Amino acid sequence: MSEKSFDTLAVHAGEDRTQNHGAVSVPIYPASVFAFTDADEGAAIHNHEKEGYFYGRLGNPTQSALEKVMAELENGEGALAFASGMAAVSASIFTIVKSGDHIVAPGSMYSTTTNFFQYLHENFGVETTFTDAANVENYREATQPNTKIFWIETPSNPLVRITDIAAVAEFAMTKGIKTIADNTFATPFNQRPLELGVDLLVHSATKYLGGHSDLTAGLMVGSRDIIDKARLSTTKLFGGNIAPAVAWLLMRGIKTLALRMERHNANASVLANMLAGHAKVQEVFYPGLKTHQNHEIAKRQMTGFGGMIGFDLGSFGAAKLFINNVKLCTLATSLGGVETIVQHSAAMTHAALPPEQRAMAGISDGLIRLSVGIEDVDDLSQDLEQALNAI
Repeated sequence: MSEKSFDTLAVHAGEDRTQNHGAVSVPIYPASVFAFTDADEGAAIHNHEKEGYFYGRLGNPTQSALEKVMAELENGEGALAFASGMAAVSASIFTIVKSGDHIVAPGSMYSTTTNFFQYLHENFGVETTFTDAANVENYREATQPNTKIFWIETPSNPLVRITDIAAVAEFAMTKGIKTIADNTFATPFNQRPLELGVDLLVHSATKYLGGHSDLTAGLMVGSRDIIDKARLSTTKLFGGNIAPAVAWLLMRGIKTLALRMERHNANASVLANMLAGHAKVQEVFYPGLKTHQNHEIAKRQMTGFGGMIGFDLGSFGAAKLFINNVKLCTLATSLGGVETIVQHSAAMTHAALPPEQRAMAGISDGLIRLSVGIEDVDDLSQDLEQALNAI
């Protein structure tokens, strides 16, 4: 990690005043085609023997600037930017596995990632064993001779479960298995999985990295060999490249990441404790609470506990009443923005999963997912209180 504090690095990561005529804000390069000075240069750049650009889908100066920023923030050897978080997820998987391979993944995680793994099994013969990722022993027990990836999502979506990253990575290394961590909920402000031994990480940059609910993007950060392979094969073949204007917006969002995450962390801690003491709330899921299943692991591998809270109101009806009575909080599907966003998981993001699969993943009918924003915490507390009182 750089000697600079994260707060400073978020503002200055990737900075090179010798480029772009000294522009403090990296310009947006909208070009889809780049010209060469002569035939030899064209061949060299096109065959990756010389640095440069030739086609927008395969690289762009604005995209490269963003990738340099993320590599520095996550302390990775390289990074690759995409049009969405799922583009980053799918590229990371396709770069490593082939038909007949096996993956171990959390039974409770982002539902679209779960659906993607099921799609891989049905259409490509890549099998996934879903397990309780809060217990490292389950990764060991699920390992098969053809296991190629341990997928880690911590904190998980939406139950903010915690996986011991270092322990999973250490075991994976002994078996030659690649580890990939989804670091969307934590962000590099709170957690840096590469420093704990994982090979690769992904982000839905739509969330905290962008931070303002105004872009869709994904990122992959990790070892140089995997990033280069993804850039020259998976990304080239499947597309999913980020637009230059979106890359620029994302870099602008990252400059305030540290400030925003400080407030997200602080507000979520206050609200989690308030909810934990409320009579209408059956259970609260937040790694900063001492009652959290893996609180001690979270303390060890995270510098902050994040802005995501899950809490159970006991029934579908109670959850619906709560959702319909919030006034300041925004009812929406996404997360990680400056505004506080609330959703009923069973009726929204996880509605596509069969009831038995939701139950296996711990998604109860009364589960509420709260993405805590940067508003005044007293205003947020009052809004939650009055909505709970309506139940």
